[in-house]
Amino acid sequence: MSAPHTPVERADFDQVIVPSFAPARFIPVRGQGSRVWDQAGRELVDFSGGIAVNVLGHAHPELVAALTEQAGKLWHISNIFTNEPTLRLAKKLVAATFADRVFFCNSGAEANEAAFKLARRYAHDVHGPQKFEIISAVNSFHGRTLFTVTVGGQPKYSDGFGPKIEGITHVPYNDLEALKAAISDKTCAVVLEPIQGESGILPAEQAYLEGARALCDEHNALLIFDEVQCGMGRTGELFAYMHYNVVPDILSSAKSLGGGFPIGAMLTTHEIAAHFSVGTHGTTYGGNPLACAVAERVLDIVNTPEVLEGVKARHERFKSRLMQIGERYGLFSQIRGRGMLIGCVLSDAWKGRARDVFDAAEREAVMVLQAGPDVVRLAPSLVIDEADIDEGLDRFERAVATLTQA
Repeated sequence: MSAPHTPVERADFDQVIVPSFAPARFIPVRGQGSRVWDQAGRELVDFSGGIAVNVLGHAHPELVAALTEQAGKLWHISNIFTNEPTLRLAKKLVAATFADRVFFCNSGAEANEAAFKLARRYAHDVHGPQKFEIISAVNSFHGRTLFTVTVGGQPKYSDGFGPKIEGITHVPYNDLEALKAAISDKTCAVVLEPIQGESGILPAEQAYLEGARALCDEHNALLIFDEVQCGMGRTGELFAYMHYNVVPDILSSAKSLGGGFPIGAMLTTHEIAAHFSVGTHGTTYGGNPLACAVAERVLDIVNTPEVLEGVKARHERFKSRLMQIGERYGLFSQIRGRGMLIGCVLSDAWKGRARDVFDAAEREAVMVLQAGPDVVRLAPSLVIDEADIDEGLDRFERAVATLTQA
């Protein structure tokens, strides 16, 4: 028999957890599909998707089965040995993408850390130690390690932690001329999100990514796409680069890759991967059998025409209704994004009040997200039922009506 659980409540968070988060006032305890129940038994519609993680919703039976089966076999073996789930998942990712090689880790930050380190090591080995500069976009987000937070273009996340890593330049997103002015033969990599996530769900323009690819080729720099948030089917293609037909040299993935189980991956080519020789980079848990068994099943399900086409159809259902709500209540100036990554841009009258919308939605039992203070973000399951979409949007409209009439 298992020991009884110690009772906990939301107030405990403020006593025992480091105060780097400010979670909602309720505690979710159970999920099924796109519905979540809290400690009091209240049922909510989940449009947040664990911040673009729960790609198949909560407690998907095939993921539960994959995890349970692997849990009875092998949990952890370290990188001194390989394992079957790691190899199966890697082969499937390679078969489905531009990549030849995969590095597994535990999170998007770790995937980006590996990508940035590899780009610098490749440039060092091939072109010399002077070629180490990295260019990324203003308002980008690439993780919370010291390296990734420095590459990320938001000083509020990187200031106050001592000297920053050198050789990082930030240029405005979707501004090809700015990138052209910044890039040089000292540039080892250009790092871009095909859709900027944390800064407001802002898709790249076609000509921008094409131009970035050409500039990298011209200056012998690597093009890195951070697809931690926009990858794994979220846009209606397996990875967002496929929409643009612009192929990166390195790609980072996490979030949806594990469907809720922590896993990250860096994908690249044979030529580039060769510069991470034995001992140059590592991770204790990367390639964990539990994580890879779940991620393999996620990939099998997501990378199908039914799911990917369904994402595009669901986008249109969300967008049309959200535009109606925005116009009716004067709340949104624009609905942008792709697939199940949607940004509702607040109108001038509501600028800075995304948290108020979040709180109002929670009171009506629907879970949404922010992407900065001016954008309400939705990142639901890729297979969310139409009935859940409609019910969630009905609740969301009631929240908006209450908020705007207050």
